[in-house]
Amino acid sequence: MASTMQALCKVKPEAGFVLQEVPIPEIGPTDVLIKVEKAGVCGTDYHIYGWDKWAQARVKPPLVIGHEFMGRVAAVGGAVHSVAVGDRVSAEGHIADLTCLLCRTGQAHICERVEIIGVDRDGAFAEYIAMPEYNVWKLDPAIPDEYAAIFDPLGNAVHTVMAAGVSTKSVVITGVGSIGLMAIPVARAAGAAAVYAIDVNPAKLDLAKRLGADETFDARDPELVAKIHRLTNGDGVDVLLEMSGQGSAIDTGLQMVRNGGRAALLGIPSDDISINLAERIIFKGLTVLGINGRTMFETWYQTQALVKSGRVDLRPIITHVLPYTEYDKAFALMKSGEAAKIVLDFKGDQA
Repeated sequence: MASTMQALCKVKPEAGFVLQEVPIPEIGPTDVLIKVEKAGVCGTDYHIYGWDKWAQARVKPPLVIGHEFMGRVAAVGGAVHSVAVGDRVSAEGHIADLTCLLCRTGQAHICERVEIIGVDRDGAFAEYIAMPEYNVWKLDPAIPDEYAAIFDPLGNAVHTVMAAGVSTKSVVITGVGSIGLMAIPVARAAGAAAVYAIDVNPAKLDLAKRLGADETFDARDPELVAKIHRLTNGDGVDVLLEMSGQGSAIDTGLQMVRNGGRAALLGIPSDDISINLAERIIFKGLTVLGINGRTMFETWYQTQALVKSGRVDLRPIITHVLPYTEYDKAFALMKSGEAAKIVLDFKGDQA
């Protein structure tokens, strides 16, 4: 095996990434070295690429970016026993310490000292990545490579939907980027009574309709809140799934939830936002859930079951598979709104 590899890096505290040669990661006795084959491009990567306020506060260059991926095991440490060289795998990108209060009480996904690959430590936009054995997920043969590469964001959608308890409920989704789009069939599979999708991108709204949304709305419609209330007998929806991270969308979404409803917030704002807590949350008696990542590893089992059942079809959502060398094109497509989900190919067999 060579000693160096190609990797997509945030080299300096400025916009953009650089493709460069870096050392292949070394592994310890409980680590697994994975040869990356496919990697998903995420909104978080877009934040880091654009170097917005959130990224500036969180990311410390130099760093290999990327946290959604699948590949094959290339090497294992001497103490590894659950996977072997050649196994087809993905991995949970939150590296927990497994010793803090949260880890010891079944909440490792919000570990006090969590490190996220591609954000806090070197990530998956590279030919190889090293992962702790604990985080490696052995893939079912029935899961296609492109699906396996985006189990991380699909898991975000599954975790958000399941935490919100959408069965028999009316649901509004604010922001139908890739995760918001994924949440539509997941909510349907989980038994949602009605699903309404809101965005500013007509193509994404058309796709939301194809994926099972009952109604779609332009977020800029001044009558939006009134329309949602009319569809729900004047009460408002039971559940808000907030996927955009936009302050205006969060505010509008909270207005659409009925008194006593639930709001699950996944979208990451690029900056501080202002919300009238008294009117939007306190007086309405809302239950507000902050959603971070996926539960480890309940969400992975749920996600795999949904995909294997055929009830969550990701084919319409994966709009582009590009060679990893075309990363600038990928982020341009994201910026223009032309892409839903983009997968970078590190294997050389892109569609």
